[in-house]
Amino acid sequence: MAIPKPLRALAIISAFLFFYLLFQAFKTPPTIHGPGDLEQELPNEPTLQEYGEPPPPLWRADGYAADNPDSPRINATLLALVRNEELDGMLVSMRDLERTWNSKFNYPWTFFNDVPFSEDFKRLTQMETKAKCNYELIPKEHWAVPSWINSDLFDESAKMLEEQEVQYGPMVSYHQMCRWNSGMFYKHPALQDIRYYWRVEPKVHFFCDIDYDIFRWMSDHNKTYGFTINLYDAPQTIPTLWPETEKFMAAHPEYLHENNAKEWVVDSKRRPEHNIKAHGYSTCHFWSNFEIADMEFWRSKPYEDYFEHLDRAGGFFYERWGDAPVHSIALGLFEDKSKIHWFRDIGYQHIPYFNCPKSPKCKGCVTGRFTDGERFLFKEDCRPNWFKYVGMD
Repeated sequence: MAIPKPLRALAIISAFLFFYLLFQAFKTPPTIHGPGDLEQELPNEPTLQEYGEPPPPLWRADGYAADNPDSPRINATLLALVRNEELDGMLVSMRDLERTWNSKFNYPWTFFNDVPFSEDFKRLTQMETKAKCNYELIPKEHWAVPSWINSDLFDESAKMLEEQEVQYGPMVSYHQMCRWNSGMFYKHPALQDIRYYWRVEPKVHFFCDIDYDIFRWMSDHNKTYGFTINLYDAPQTIPTLWPETEKFMAAHPEYLHENNAKEWVVDSKRRPEHNIKAHGYSTCHFWSNFEIADMEFWRSKPYEDYFEHLDRAGGFFYERWGDAPVHSIALGLFEDKSKIHWFRDIGYQHIPYFNCPKSPKCKGCVTGRFTDGERFLFKEDCRPNWFKYVGMD
């Protein structure tokens, strides 16, 4: 007996639904662990919220003329490690920062190089500012590859890094730079009487007018470190950094601050594959091409002992340990996390990432933009972890 057409249609639909549900039940689930694993903007992007200035007291630009010996300026400097051939890029950065901030406060610029600066470099950089410019040569003993580094082992390691497509892996000068930025720069004689610094690199951009003395604000609010961008690192560049840190902490448990940010340092939930490859480190770090910091932290015994341990371990050369993860781990473990500040009001770009707040003081960047690069770069944003474990202060 023929089955009526309505029943046949119902049977076909039922069979389709059965096999569809069976497929959904047994297919491999997507490996999504949080917003950072999605190639899209951060939900509830905080820089889309209106923001003005951090809490007072705020020192305004009164009495800050460059030639005023009694100005309210404190012992601080704008600091740049830069080569003569990077002059054009350095001028770009200076123009932006002078326009948005330093033309009002006239803090000195201090430039460092491992070779003498050219007269053109000195003349053209000084033309960009009314503030004093200092041009410093890095002592050879601060820049040279340490005597305990085995050159053959470095060459083999460099080949391995190149095979893994690690950027700058074979460049000796890049390794020297990372080591210098990690634990040598604050030992330079030119900085011995300086407490705070604002690191500035060539080819960066600043978008927002800042109308208060940043360094005074850091001092008045007892802040140690300020950042704008918080990223994941490439785990293949630092496979033994966390194991060496654990060795150090086992020998010095007293250095762990009671109000630390260790949860941010070791998080394994948001990008577990990074934690696995880095052997226990989340790889989250403050992107240190922008950092405003109190050098007393780097000069402290916990940090000096930590840097000495890492330096002797050889990872600045046998791997590609950068100053960003080294600084970030140290801050996350040894410092009170309330003393680390997100400068959400400072509009900043270092290709390919931005910090672009919603403020009438900002122009030239898209509010809330994290990157204008490829979609996969959204995964590199580690701010959600910082906000989760520490907050937005």
